[in-house]
Amino acid sequence: VIVYQEQVMQIAQVLAGYSLGQADMLRRAMGKKKPEEMAKERAIFMAGAERRQVDPARAEFVFDLMEKFAGYGFNKSHSVAYALLSYQTAWLKAHYPAAFLAAALSCDMDNTDRVVLLIDEARRMEVVLEPPNVDLCDYRFVASQSGSIRYGLGAVKGVGQSAIESLVEARQAKPYGSLFDFVLRVDSRRVTRRALESLVRAGALDHFGGHRAALMASLPGVIEAVEQSQRDLSSGQNDLFGGVQEQVLPDLQLVQVPEWSDEQRLHGERETLGLFLSGHPIDGYEDELRQFVDRRISELQPDENRSCRLAGLVTGIRTMNSKRGDRIAFVTIEDRSGRVEVGLFGDLYNQSKDHLVQDMVIVVEGNISLDDYGGRLRVRAEKLFDIEQARTEYARDISIQLCPGGLQGDFSGRLEAVLEPYRNGSCGVTLAYCNEKASARIRLGPGWRVKPRNELLQRLGKLDGVAGVEVCYNPTPRTTAVQG
Repeated sequence: VIVYQEQVMQIAQVLAGYSLGQADMLRRAMGKKKPEEMAKERAIFMAGAERRQVDPARAEFVFDLMEKFAGYGFNKSHSVAYALLSYQTAWLKAHYPAAFLAAALSCDMDNTDRVVLLIDEARRMEVVLEPPNVDLCDYRFVASQSGSIRYGLGAVKGVGQSAIESLVEARQAKPYGSLFDFVLRVDSRRVTRRALESLVRAGALDHFGGHRAALMASLPGVIEAVEQSQRDLSSGQNDLFGGVQEQVLPDLQLVQVPEWSDEQRLHGERETLGLFLSGHPIDGYEDELRQFVDRRISELQPDENRSCRLAGLVTGIRTMNSKRGDRIAFVTIEDRSGRVEVGLFGDLYNQSKDHLVQDMVIVVEGNISLDDYGGRLRVRAEKLFDIEQARTEYARDISIQLCPGGLQGDFSGRLEAVLEPYRNGSCGVTLAYCNEKASARIRLGPGWRVKPRNELLQRLGKLDGVAGVEVCYNPTPRTTAVQG
């Protein structure tokens, strides 16, 4: 096994009669990874080996080994430096995980893909990541005394370093007491209205009370009141009880508006943080997806000879014409652990293009490879499904758990009414019932196979006498036909 580049040079000297200078030229050629240069060196190596009466097959085998080594090898001093750095960082990660991850996140806070990966690593290591908070957080990610990580405000899009320095400086005397107090004390020339809105959407003002919709709706009135307060102070106005600030503050209540939906809240986080922090749209499907998805995105490895199955939320769609003039697409999907780009070509793109929508959960089967140009993993899709199509492809049964004593009245009639619109599908239906004396599972006949749609699952869950509904899956798909 070749470990260092110096060993390549020694092999070239001993087997092919290279001088040290020629051996160094070979080392450089290998470092450049240019096929044409390696082809020239192969011819020189084989000729030298022949002069030294080395078996041509063995010489060819050894050169192939050297060429393969060129994809990962370093010189000895470089390897030692990497080994030492790897040991030091592994030790820090093992013994000071919060500090190590905070430093890594701060180094890569402008690279959302890396931040997503590191946050997932923090979850895996059970290191708590505190959400953004203008009273606690600094520009960079930092480890708290309790062993958690405080979010770096520098990773909030739309809030510049000058604005963060201003709000950190202004809170030194005491914490901010409210939205009004915060807007009043920070420098409005540095913390602009756009920055305030970004902080609201990122959740950095959540501790002021209310909810994000109320904070956002209240901002215009608060900004106007602060501007009026500052005008009054600059003109020397004051009230009998000690100042405009005390007079205005009690009158400013948060505007009463409906709370944002989970979808709106998460969308705001992704716009400002580049990721979902307080949840993920895929969370509602996680237990279900786990039954038929091979692995998470962070666990992908290049393997062009083996198809894998993964799921994710569509966060980007890029279309273009191929060299042959066909329309192709590259779709970025993410789960909680990371992101990957999925390529759709030929008939699969044509069948899928009408179903590809931003923020839709999709399931992909395909081969994983390494993009030589960008150095990132890429998936070439062979099949693509939305979540309902995936259920149709992989689901075996809908299992309905019945409450003990829940079969009162005309339960069978009510169940029939719910199932009827979804009949003639591929998914069986099983009833699971138990009471103090016995338990039983009843599988409905083939005529009651259904299409496992979201609406059906929701209606079954609301049916009187039903304790729970679960979709049970086959470990492998029933068909091999391309699905759009």
